[in-house]
Amino acid sequence: MTNCDPTEIVLDLDWHIAEDVEEKLLKHIPNAKLVSNWLKTTLEQVQYEGILEVGIRVIGSEESYSLNQQYRNQAKATNVLSFESELPEYIPSNFIGDLAICAPIVIEEAETQNKLAHDHWAHLCIHGLLHLLGYDHITESDAEKMESAEIKILAQLGIDDPYQIR
Repeated sequence: MTNCDPTEIVLDLDWHIAEDVEEKLLKHIPNAKLVSNWLKTTLEQVQYEGILEVGIRVIGSEESYSLNQQYRNQAKATNVLSFESELPEYIPSNFIGDLAICAPIVIEEAETQNKLAHDHWAHLCIHGLLHLLGYDHITESDAEKMESAEIKILAQLGIDDPYQIR
Protein backbone atom coordinates (compact mmCIF):
# COMPACT_ATOMS: atom_id res chain seq x y z
CA MET A 1 0.00 0.00 0.00
CA THR A 2 1.20 3.48 -0.88
CA ASN A 3 0.78 6.63 1.19
CA CYS A 4 -0.57 9.68 -0.57
CA ASP A 5 -2.26 12.99 0.02
CA PRO A 6 -5.89 12.04 0.84
CA THR A 7 -7.18 14.40 -1.87
CA GLU A 8 -4.89 12.88 -4.49
CA ILE A 9 -6.03 10.08 -6.77
CA VAL A 10 -3.48 7.33 -7.25
CA LEU A 11 -4.46 4.64 -9.73
CA ASP A 12 -2.56 1.38 -10.05
CA LEU A 13 -3.76 -0.29 -13.26
CA ASP A 14 -2.83 -3.87 -14.05
CA TRP A 15 -3.37 -3.98 -17.84
CA HIS A 16 -3.14 -7.29 -19.64
CA ILE A 17 -4.02 -8.44 -23.16
CA ALA A 18 -4.73 -12.17 -23.34
CA GLU A 19 -2.67 -14.24 -25.75
CA ASP A 20 -5.74 -15.48 -27.62
CA VAL A 21 -6.78 -11.98 -28.78
CA GLU A 22 -6.37 -12.01 -32.56
CA GLU A 23 -3.42 -10.03 -33.85
CA LYS A 24 -5.61 -8.15 -36.35
CA LEU A 25 -7.55 -6.66 -33.41
CA LEU A 26 -4.50 -5.32 -31.56
CA LYS A 27 -4.44 -2.06 -33.53
CA HIS A 28 -7.96 -1.29 -32.23
CA ILE A 29 -7.09 -1.82 -28.55
CA PRO A 30 -6.08 1.25 -26.52
CA ASN A 31 -2.84 1.31 -24.57
CA ALA A 32 -2.61 1.25 -20.78
CA LYS A 33 -1.71 4.96 -20.54
CA LEU A 34 -4.88 5.99 -22.38
CA VAL A 35 -7.05 3.63 -20.33
CA SER A 36 -5.47 4.94 -17.14
CA ASN A 37 -6.39 8.48 -18.20
CA TRP A 38 -10.02 7.43 -18.77
CA LEU A 39 -10.15 5.76 -15.36
CA LYS A 40 -8.58 8.73 -13.57
CA THR A 41 -11.08 11.07 -15.23
CA THR A 42 -13.85 8.78 -13.96
CA LEU A 43 -12.45 8.85 -10.43
CA GLU A 44 -12.20 12.65 -10.52
CA GLN A 45 -15.80 13.01 -11.74
CA VAL A 46 -17.18 10.75 -8.98
CA GLN A 47 -14.97 12.60 -6.48
CA TYR A 48 -13.00 9.52 -5.47
CA GLU A 49 -10.02 10.29 -3.27
CA GLY A 50 -7.15 8.00 -2.40
CA ILE A 51 -5.42 4.97 -3.81
CA LEU A 52 -7.14 2.47 -6.03
CA GLU A 53 -5.97 -0.70 -7.76
CA VAL A 54 -7.88 -2.28 -10.63
CA GLY A 55 -7.08 -4.99 -13.14
CA ILE A 56 -8.21 -4.98 -16.76
CA ARG A 57 -7.81 -8.03 -18.95
CA VAL A 58 -8.59 -7.71 -22.65
CA ILE A 59 -9.92 -11.07 -23.77
CA GLY A 60 -11.21 -12.94 -26.80
CA SER A 61 -14.73 -14.20 -27.47
CA GLU A 62 -14.17 -17.71 -26.09
CA GLU A 63 -12.96 -16.47 -22.71
CA SER A 64 -15.77 -13.92 -22.57
CA TYR A 65 -18.32 -16.64 -23.35
CA SER A 66 -16.87 -18.89 -20.66
CA LEU A 67 -16.78 -16.15 -17.98
CA ASN A 68 -20.28 -14.91 -18.84
CA GLN A 69 -21.62 -18.48 -18.68
CA GLN A 70 -19.86 -19.22 -15.39
CA TYR A 71 -20.64 -16.00 -13.52
CA ARG A 72 -23.85 -14.70 -15.12
CA ASN A 73 -25.34 -17.94 -16.47
CA GLN A 74 -25.57 -16.41 -19.94
CA ALA A 75 -24.43 -18.52 -22.89
CA LYS A 76 -22.89 -15.75 -24.97
CA ALA A 77 -19.84 -13.52 -25.10
CA THR A 78 -20.33 -9.98 -23.77
CA ASN A 79 -18.50 -6.68 -24.02
CA VAL A 80 -17.43 -6.11 -20.40
CA LEU A 81 -17.66 -8.04 -17.16
CA SER A 82 -16.80 -6.61 -13.77
CA PHE A 83 -15.58 -8.67 -10.84
CA GLU A 84 -15.52 -6.91 -7.48
CA SER A 85 -12.69 -7.80 -5.13
CA GLU A 86 -13.59 -10.58 -2.76
CA LEU A 87 -10.82 -9.86 -0.27
CA PRO A 88 -12.07 -9.90 3.32
CA GLU A 89 -12.31 -6.47 4.95
CA TYR A 90 -9.62 -7.35 7.50
CA ILE A 91 -7.01 -7.60 4.72
CA PRO A 92 -5.79 -4.07 3.93
CA SER A 93 -5.89 -3.54 0.19
CA ASN A 94 -6.68 -0.84 -2.36
CA PHE A 95 -7.70 -3.47 -4.92
CA ILE A 96 -11.35 -3.02 -5.91
CA GLY A 97 -11.63 -5.63 -8.65
CA ASP A 98 -11.09 -6.68 -12.25
CA LEU A 99 -12.67 -5.95 -15.60
CA ALA A 100 -12.70 -8.42 -18.48
CA ILE A 101 -13.24 -6.61 -21.78
CA CYS A 102 -13.87 -8.65 -24.93
CA ALA A 103 -11.96 -7.05 -27.81
CA PRO A 104 -13.90 -8.65 -30.70
CA ILE A 105 -17.26 -7.66 -29.19
CA VAL A 106 -16.15 -4.07 -28.46
CA ILE A 107 -14.84 -3.60 -31.99
CA GLU A 108 -17.90 -5.23 -33.58
CA GLU A 109 -20.30 -3.12 -31.48
CA ALA A 110 -18.45 0.09 -32.35
CA GLU A 111 -18.76 -0.72 -36.03
CA THR A 112 -22.43 -1.77 -35.77
CA GLN A 113 -23.32 1.31 -33.69
CA ASN A 114 -21.36 3.62 -36.01
CA LYS A 115 -19.03 4.75 -33.20
CA LEU A 116 -15.29 5.23 -33.10
CA ALA A 117 -13.65 2.17 -31.51
CA HIS A 118 -11.68 4.54 -29.24
CA ASP A 119 -14.92 6.07 -27.92
CA HIS A 120 -16.55 2.69 -27.33
CA TRP A 121 -13.46 1.41 -25.47
CA ALA A 122 -13.54 4.52 -23.27
CA HIS A 123 -17.24 4.03 -22.55
CA LEU A 124 -16.85 0.39 -21.57
CA CYS A 125 -13.79 1.03 -19.38
CA ILE A 126 -15.71 3.79 -17.59
CA HIS A 127 -18.86 1.64 -17.36
CA GLY A 128 -16.91 -1.24 -15.85
CA LEU A 129 -15.09 0.96 -13.34
CA LEU A 130 -18.38 2.50 -12.24
CA HIS A 131 -19.68 -1.01 -11.54
CA LEU A 132 -16.61 -1.68 -9.39
CA LEU A 133 -17.33 1.58 -7.53
CA GLY A 134 -20.87 0.41 -6.72
CA TYR A 135 -22.91 1.85 -9.59
CA ASP A 136 -25.47 -0.40 -11.25
CA HIS A 137 -28.31 -0.31 -13.75
CA ILE A 138 -30.73 -2.88 -12.39
CA THR A 139 -33.48 -0.39 -11.55
CA GLU A 140 -34.50 2.48 -13.81
CA SER A 141 -33.37 5.09 -11.28
CA ASP A 142 -29.97 3.38 -10.83
CA ALA A 143 -29.61 3.15 -14.62
CA GLU A 144 -30.34 6.87 -14.99
CA LYS A 145 -27.75 7.72 -12.33
CA MET A 146 -25.11 5.48 -13.93
CA GLU A 147 -25.81 6.65 -17.49
CA SER A 148 -25.74 10.28 -16.38
CA ALA A 149 -22.32 9.73 -14.78
CA GLU A 150 -21.05 7.99 -17.92
CA ILE A 151 -22.28 10.79 -20.19
CA LYS A 152 -20.67 13.45 -17.98
CA ILE A 153 -17.34 11.61 -17.82
CA LEU A 154 -17.29 10.93 -21.56
CA ALA A 155 -18.09 14.58 -22.28
CA GLN A 156 -15.10 15.55 -20.12
CA LEU A 157 -13.04 13.39 -22.49
CA GLY A 158 -14.61 14.97 -25.59
CA ILE A 159 -16.69 11.88 -26.40
CA ASP A 160 -20.36 12.06 -27.46
CA ASP A 161 -23.24 10.61 -25.46
CA PRO A 162 -23.16 6.86 -26.24
CA TYR A 163 -26.87 6.50 -25.55
CA GLN A 164 -28.01 8.85 -28.31
CA ILE A 165 -29.55 6.93 -31.18
CA ARG A 166 -27.52 7.31 -34.36
